[in-house]
Amino acid sequence: MRATRCTATLFAAVALLVLTGCGTVKSTIVDGEDRNLMLRGNDPVAYFTENKPVKGNPGIKADVNGVTYRFASAANKDTFLKNPARYEPQYAGFCASGGPYALKAFIGADTFAIVEDKLYLYGSPRSRRNWMMDWKDNIRSGDQYWETETKDAPFRLQNAKRYVFKVPGYKTDDELDVIFQQRKAAGTLPKEAQGL
Repeated sequence: MRATRCTATLFAAVALLVLTGCGTVKSTIVDGEDRNLMLRGNDPVAYFTENKPVKGNPGIKADVNGVTYRFASAANKDTFLKNPARYEPQYAGFCASGGPYALKAFIGADTFAIVEDKLYLYGSPRSRRNWMMDWKDNIRSGDQYWETETKDAPFRLQNAKRYVFKVPGYKTDDELDVIFQQRKAAGTLPKEAQGL
């Protein structure tokens, strides 16, 4: 019975992929003439310098590694171009909370954290809060899955695979919420997750 259900789920996922395409490998959007716009048009440098998302100017932009970044100022563009890897979002702009589960979830680009001088994005404050509980392990496993499995995979194909065949230790948002509340009550949250 279970094998039949898994087969049916896999068949449905493959059919969906065939009908809708496999998706992009980076979290980009189309906006006007920008076909592969990162960060929904936010300035990548501003996350670091202003500690908030700031909309970039469509007239001040740069194409790097096949995607387009917009900037709030020419100075931010110059800063970025001196060292793009320093400011580019981790996991090609997909939600960091999906990384440990080998998932590529889209983000709104407004919920973020700078951790160990790197930009991580999240689909919601809830995702960020739960990810921060175990941020060191999440970075380690997210980076490992990124390099060995998810980096070059189209997002629809990758997500279909991992929703059917979950990674060891997979937890739902509801399960993570319970763990967060238990750790908060016990006083065992890392300082980075306190106050979230």
